[in-house]
Amino acid sequence: LSKNTLHAVDVSPVCITGACSAIQKLTRVRVVDNSALGNTPYHRPPKCIHVYNKTGVGKVGDKILLAIKGEKKKALIVGHRMPGPCMTPRFDSNNVVLIEDNGNPTGTRIKTPIPLILRKREGEFSKVLAIAQHLV
Repeated sequence: LSKNTLHAVDVSPVCITGACSAIQKLTRVRVVDNSALGNTPYHRPPKCIHVYNKTGVGKVGDKILLAIKGEKKKALIVGHRMPGPCMTPRFDSNNVVLIEDNGNPTGTRIKTPIPLILRKREGEFSKVLAIAQHLV
């Protein structure tokens, strides 16, 4: 081979499916409420360890199980990076709100806007919607 020949490099995309940026097992998430467990710093970010639906891919309004600071806690997805249906917001990070086993939120305020699509399932998430400051 001479110095002047160019070599073609096979560059394949890392992820071309939509499920890669949705919330599934081992996805890192950001806790957006003011609960004590979600806001104290820790050397490992919170990770999803289970999605409570049939597909295993979490969307807005789905419940997940988090590994956070060596504990297992349930959380509600209030925003994700994957583009959703038309006229639904797309977020820069995967946002969750910590909830207790009975569905009540752990914190008293939600720091980021949450999507209006959660109003359709208001019976389940009425307490989460009540502590939200902004809806988009």
